[in-house]
Amino acid sequence: MVKALEDIIAKSSSIVFFGGAGVSTESGIPDFRSVDGLYHQKYDYPPETILSHTFWEKKPEEFYRFYRDKLIVKGAKPNAAHLRLAKLEQQGKLRAVVTQNIDGLHQAAGSKTVYELHGSTLRNYCTRCGRFYDVDFIANSTGVPRCTECGGIVKPDVVLYEEGLDEEVLSGAVDAIRHADTLIIGGTSLVVYPAAGLIRYFRGDNLVVINMQPTGADASADLCIAKPIGQVLSEDISLD
Repeated sequence: MVKALEDIIAKSSSIVFFGGAGVSTESGIPDFRSVDGLYHQKYDYPPETILSHTFWEKKPEEFYRFYRDKLIVKGAKPNAAHLRLAKLEQQGKLRAVVTQNIDGLHQAAGSKTVYELHGSTLRNYCTRCGRFYDVDFIANSTGVPRCTECGGIVKPDVVLYEEGLDEEVLSGAVDAIRHADTLIIGGTSLVVYPAAGLIRYFRGDNLVVINMQPTGADASADLCIAKPIGQVLSEDISLD
C-alpha cells in the first residue's frame, strides 16, 4: 500500500482502472512481452503470427494447439489487485475496470463493470450458428473444435490480430474514462493499440501509473509507482 495512492483514492469518487498483463502475472498467467512471456518462447511461428485472424483461418489446427497450450490457464485465481478493485467498486469509488486481459479474473474477484477490450477465453461461439461454449469445451477438444449442433468451427471470443475491437465495449470504456476523476493505469506497458490510445480520453484530476517498467504515460502522470501491482493495491501491507 502506498500512502500517496491511498490519499488519491480517498478523495476520488469516480475511479477507472485501466489494466494489462501485469495485473494477471501475479496470478500465474504469463504475459506476452516480459522476459518469461510468450514472445520469448520457441514455436514454429511467432505468437503474434499464430494469434492473427489470417492464421486462424489458414492453419486452424496449429492455432488451436497454441491456444490450448498457452492462452487457456487452468486454476488461476484473482490476486490482491483484482480483489481490491472489486472492493473499491462495491464501496462506490470505482466506476469501471477497462482491461486488455482475456482471463476473466476481474469478474472472478467480484467486479461487475468490466470492459474486456480483447475479449475473453471464457466465451466461445460457433461461427456458423452462434451457439455458446465455455472454456472447458475448447480445452477438452482436440484438433479444430466443432459445434455439436451444426459442425461449425467454435471460435474463442478473443480479439485476434487483424480484428477490430468490439464497438460496444470500446464506447463503454471511452465513456467511463472520459467521466473519471481518477485514472489508475496498472500492469501495462501501453504499447498495444488501439487499446492504449483510450487513455487520451481522460480529463480528470489524478493520473496514476503502476508498472514495473516505464510507460508512455509517465510524463503526464501525477504519481508513478514501480512496484508489483498486487503489493501496491493490497490493504494488508503497512503504509510506506
